Amino acid sequence: MAYDNDGGGSDYNRGGQGDFPPRKMYSGSWNCSKCGKEITELPFEPDPARLDKLLCRDCHRDRKQSFRRN
Repeated sequence: MAYDNDGGGSDYNRGGQGDFPPRKMYSGSWNCSKCGKEITELPFEPDPARLDKLLCRDCHRDRKQSFRRN
């Protein structure tokens, strides 16, 4: 699963929309720590010491939405 700039998320990662330049994407092979999906692209360089906390786009979105509900 790759992160893409299809309008999801905040303005800072929408590929140059507004006053922000396109976000650099990092390619690799990681797994989501929650659901196990493969992650092939991220909008940040992951810290090797924190790979156990890495979330795919869907799990990250669900986590953000659960914080908004509380």
